[in-house]
Amino acid sequence: MKNTKKTISAKIIDAQNRALGRLASEAAVSLMGKTKASFERNKYCGIHVKVINAMKLRITAKKLESIYHTRYSGIPGGLHIIKGTETALTKGLKELIRLAIYQMLPANKLRKKMMKNLAITD
Repeated sequence: MKNTKKTISAKIIDAQNRALGRLASEAAVSLMGKTKASFERNKYCGIHVKVINAMKLRITAKKLESIYHTRYSGIPGGLHIIKGTETALTKGLKELIRLAIYQMLPANKLRKKMMKNLAITD
């Protein structure tokens, strides 16, 4: 029998001195697989993406104030609107990058698979 090994291609993105949106859009396109010739909308064919130097992301205080994301507990009145400054202080810039990439991916059943192939390091 042949020994068939799958070669896992990974894209490494350096976040040092990069804007949040530009970094997130590049990662989202790679996670979706749009950079490959074998792209299909209904199947996951993306690549692994690793974001390094997340703490050296270029983001201003004004931008952090303007970023909002929501969290819903499931009960009536349980919607929490959280500022980017609060998220950056409690969970770090890694969480802001993860949320930005998550929101740029298509909202379908493949989003969870795509997010599993994302790794963010300081």
